[in-house]
Amino acid sequence: MVLDIFIRSLNENEIAEALSLVWSVFMEYEAPDYSKEGVEEFYKSIHDESYLSRLCTYGAYRDDKLVGVIATRNEGTHIALFFVDGKYHRQGIGKKLFQTILRECHPDKLTVNSSPYAVPVYHKLGFCDVDKEQVVNGLRFTPMEYGGWYRDEC
Repeated sequence: MVLDIFIRSLNENEIAEALSLVWSVFMEYEAPDYSKEGVEEFYKSIHDESYLSRLCTYGAYRDDKLVGVIATRNEGTHIALFFVDGKYHRQGIGKKLFQTILRECHPDKLTVNSSPYAVPVYHKLGFCDVDKEQVVNGLRFTPMEYGGWYRDEC
């Protein structure tokens, strides 16, 4: 079931609301897989103005309510944040956000460092693991890529 969702680029004044959603979803679905150090590192990253200023962020809205966020860096070639409110999981919102990135950024290759929780979601979107799970500063992730030669082989 795909809901009536509107996706658009977020402006500077809307980033705080987006980050609030990101933090809430992270704490519910991802923090349980992380150490205290990892949770603190993630919190620090979403409060780092320098880091945030380099992101291109889109929001998914249903009835004027922000229900999903996707952000890229490196000129649209790396997904930095990708979160959908739990009440709206499995309703096509993540797929629409992802398709927006493909349409707007036109990356030849798209990378992500997926949390353990999101690996199946990225596989469903067509991403392939390019290395085993890693832990850096307490953050657990699997490096993944979308596009390129390996896509038909993973």
